[in-house]
Amino acid sequence: MTTTEAVSRPWYREPWPWILMAGPAIVVVAGIATAVIAVATNDGLVADDYYKQGLAIDRVIARDEKARALGLGATVQFNETRDRVRVIITAGEPPAQVPRLKILNATRAGLDRTVELRMAAPGVYEGAVRMPPEGVWRVQLEDAGGAWRLAAHWKEDQSSVSLGTGAR
Repeated sequence: MTTTEAVSRPWYREPWPWILMAGPAIVVVAGIATAVIAVATNDGLVADDYYKQGLAIDRVIARDEKARALGLGATVQFNETRDRVRVIITAGEPPAQVPRLKILNATRAGLDRTVELRMAAPGVYEGAVRMPPEGVWRVQLEDAGGAWRLAAHWKEDQSSVSLGTGAR
């Protein structure tokens, strides 16, 4: 007759305690990772002066209306390597001063770009640009005095975007 004895092993040699501890351990690690991301990054969604920005919306709309009244239109073109940009005034009278070009992110102001343009020909402006990350961006062309503004949405995979009346 053979006898079978129950072999007593330490708890850490058994698989079930480790399986039961794995779930809470994963949650703790995920919580720490989330806290690090929340502290290290700025969401940029809430403005400190949101009330003033809300009051200023009428001025922004007036700038769009001014561009529409002037009959302005433009095309923004990017070269193949995406390090140069060309702005061509396609409708209306070219501005007397060199306009400003901005590439804006809807939620993260830290990713916004302002491109310094120079006149290449009457109504044609060129500048160097550092391309933003992939996504949908808002491209704005405005005069130096801030009287008018042309704007449209632009996807990073497009080589050009049209700004002006009806452009979105």
